[in-house]
Amino acid sequence: DRAGGQRGRITLARVSHQLPSSVFSESSDYSEAEVLPDSFPSAPAEPLPEFLLEPEDAFIVKNRPVQLRCRASPATQIYFKCNGEWVNQNDHVTRESLDQITGLVVREVDISVSRTQVEELFGLEDYWCQCVAWSSAGTTKSNRAYVRIAYLRKNFEQEPLGREVRLEQEVLLQCRPPEGMPAAEVDWLKNEDVIDPSQDSNFLITIDHDLIIKQARLLDTANYTCVARNVVAKRRSSTATLIVYVSGGWSSWTEWSQCNAQCGRGWQRRTRSCTNPAPLNGGAFCEGPPFQRVTCTSLCPVDGGWTEWAKWSACGTECTHWRSRECQAPPPRNGGKHCSGSMMESKNCTEGLCTRTLAPGMGVAVYAGLVVALVLCVILALCVGVLAYRRRRRHLHGDITDSSSALTTAFHPGNYKPPRQDNPHPLHPSAPPDLTATAGAFRGPLFSLQHGVNDSPHKIPMTTSPLLDPLPSLKIKVYNSSTLSSLELPTDMGPGDGEILSLKSVGTVGRERDFHSHTLSREPGLSTSATLGNLGGRLTIPNTGVSLLVPPGTIPQGKFYEMYLIINKWDKTTLPSEGSQTVLSPVVSCGPSGMLLNRPVVLTLPHCAQLDTPTPDWTLTLKTQTHQGAWEEVLTVGEETLSSPCYLQLEEECCHVLMEQLGTYGLVGQSCPPQPACKRLQLALFAPRAPCLSLDYSLRIYCIHDTPHALKEVMDLERSLGGVLLEDPKPLLFKDSYHNLRLSIHDIPHTHWRSKLLAKYQEIPFYHIWSGSQRPLHCTFSLERGSLAVSQLTCKICVRQVEGEGQIFQLLTDIQEVLATAGKGSLYRRTLGPYAFRLPDSIRQKICASLDAPSARGCDWRLLARSLGFDRYLNYFATKPSPTGVLLDLWEACHQGDADLVSLATALEEMGKSEVLVVMTTDGDC
Repeated sequence: DRAGGQRGRITLARVSHQLPSSVFSESSDYSEAEVLPDSFPSAPAEPLPEFLLEPEDAFIVKNRPVQLRCRASPATQIYFKCNGEWVNQNDHVTRESLDQITGLVVREVDISVSRTQVEELFGLEDYWCQCVAWSSAGTTKSNRAYVRIAYLRKNFEQEPLGREVRLEQEVLLQCRPPEGMPAAEVDWLKNEDVIDPSQDSNFLITIDHDLIIKQARLLDTANYTCVARNVVAKRRSSTATLIVYVSGGWSSWTEWSQCNAQCGRGWQRRTRSCTNPAPLNGGAFCEGPPFQRVTCTSLCPVDGGWTEWAKWSACGTECTHWRSRECQAPPPRNGGKHCSGSMMESKNCTEGLCTRTLAPGMGVAVYAGLVVALVLCVILALCVGVLAYRRRRRHLHGDITDSSSALTTAFHPGNYKPPRQDNPHPLHPSAPPDLTATAGAFRGPLFSLQHGVNDSPHKIPMTTSPLLDPLPSLKIKVYNSSTLSSLELPTDMGPGDGEILSLKSVGTVGRERDFHSHTLSREPGLSTSATLGNLGGRLTIPNTGVSLLVPPGTIPQGKFYEMYLIINKWDKTTLPSEGSQTVLSPVVSCGPSGMLLNRPVVLTLPHCAQLDTPTPDWTLTLKTQTHQGAWEEVLTVGEETLSSPCYLQLEEECCHVLMEQLGTYGLVGQSCPPQPACKRLQLALFAPRAPCLSLDYSLRIYCIHDTPHALKEVMDLERSLGGVLLEDPKPLLFKDSYHNLRLSIHDIPHTHWRSKLLAKYQEIPFYHIWSGSQRPLHCTFSLERGSLAVSQLTCKICVRQVEGEGQIFQLLTDIQEVLATAGKGSLYRRTLGPYAFRLPDSIRQKICASLDAPSARGCDWRLLARSLGFDRYLNYFATKPSPTGVLLDLWEACHQGDADLVSLATALEEMGKSEVLVVMTTDGDC
């Protein structure tokens, strides 16, 4: 009976039917000729009792007994059994009725259970009762109904505490209700009004009964009370007063006042007020003075004064002489008055003895000369006009030229530029050119397009170009202007590709393009994809440290998505860094974007930030790229709020991002004063693949991020260039100190080798390394050996940051010895379904069931997060339906390479979860 709880059935042996004696007495009245039948029809078999009403769990409130009731049909008898013992028949209240539909007897029984009966029970099991119903077919047992004494303690395990918080700060008010049976339900009151998070999204009540105010507002200043209640009583916590204060802020400075001194030294003053905003609710007053005063000097006005008169000039032909003076003694300054009076003075220099007369005939000669000069001016103007007219006609005839003559005469645009390698839209011969845009673009002198011996490599063969074939009578207008357009050609054009010509006019260069009008390029070795469903999976790009974990249940049941993971190439994407920020991880795209996710996925990115310092030197920011191509900040590590859509778990060499929105992401950082941050770099030394058949020999040193992806990128580049890695890459800590990276070569055997480097060293600018915008960065040391017989090379290459750390390569190599090169490896890796996860689904479900529910002792998912080191911002997990499930997903991503269950089992053992350990030992590999 103690193993009850499930309905059981006991079938009694059916008693054989016997005919009653009256049947035999009546048969004697019949004649002997009448023969009795072999058998008589029997009544239909009665079914087993079926419970129409079973007893339910009940709580004894104070001293009031509880009633247990059960109803069964068909039933000849019903009795209660409590704790394995039959209840006295006199304690049963029985009622019988007849089912109008089936005609079967329905029996209902009640019993009463008092507080004394429950308290007299000793043992580990609660007080329980069970109904047993009989019929002729057998017995049936009901479910067990447990009777417990209801109570609710008076004291809260933790009460909310009053606080003073600044405006828009996140607030956490904690509440742990008193112990009770049944467990108490919790409500929060704000000034005696019940808080409903569905009505005000600024409030959030966690599964631990804590109240979170996402952004404190002025209207949130109130008294908050935690109320716990069950069937016994209702308890109120002490009231916590929350005060949202506003610290004062200065307004803008007013304009400087006028200098208070009209002439000489004085003062100027400007003011500001603590009203932007004004301090409220005890907020701090603005720091600093409300006014500023500076000295000023007003320049005094100086009136101008005349100098002495100069000497009289010589007597002129008009019998006068003159003299002058200047207003410079002193000159007028600072608004002073100008000198009054005349600057020049003249008078008769002969005292009236000289008269002005003309010689006879002098007037006629003067007028004749004027007429001749006027006639010459008219003739000169006519000549200029005729020349200008002829030149204009010649220019107009030369402007319109037949297309064939223009092409054979040909032209060469003066500002021709070699094309960019990443031009995604070369003009295809099949696409008709925009003649309206390019007709005015060819401005420059004409040159021959026929290739000759001394032709410039930038001259373009157009005699076979199909651009002008559809319009044989095209008229090309040629300008003699210096304004030129640019012609672009693919660098890989061969002799037979003369038909491919890209024309870019000045008017079309600046046209904007939609950033996402092109599809993401999936380079081999930099991308992977797979079709995933409800079982989830893991996408991994080998040798890069980049992966995407899609937990089970992330994709809705019955849905399948073609998911991809791509590392964006540096020359085909805009970088997320700005200002003093530096790129610390590869830029990774995962998708498809906009897909519906039921739970967060985990994106793993390698980074090159040095994090093992005792004080935080980095301000790390996760950014995402919008559809327009702009970068937006997702979160800053250490400044998360409830509105943060992601959670970032940092490790020494990588980071794991829990997110519910797929897209393009990258990690950036900047130094956190006062200590400068350090980036982890790798120095990789490459040389040409042996055997070397030339006298020239070059050594290339790459300075790259200390991430698997950066090294793989350089290895692929050198493989295409025919280079080999001479030594294992060396680490280098590069400090944010604005000092360059200096490279130098030493101890070259000058008897056999000569360095072509004229300077003592080479330098890579600090900004090129710190910004991460130029990749890959390298320096080349060009050497020349004395003869082909020289094969041994010994030297020393020093690489160090000025006033920082450095590394030394001790090189001893045989340039004729063939070195082994690493293979390309697999292009992608994907693991689908349950095989992608180390933790079996059965163990996962039992761990979640054990830890999701909050525990008064704190032995729940929060303790697991602290044990695993995922407790930097617990509120992110508290908002999830299953916090333990999200923690286990993050554990799977963090232990991708060494995901044994020992570390997880150790954490559970420290928490005292022995029942989960038994399951892991049975079902897992611990």
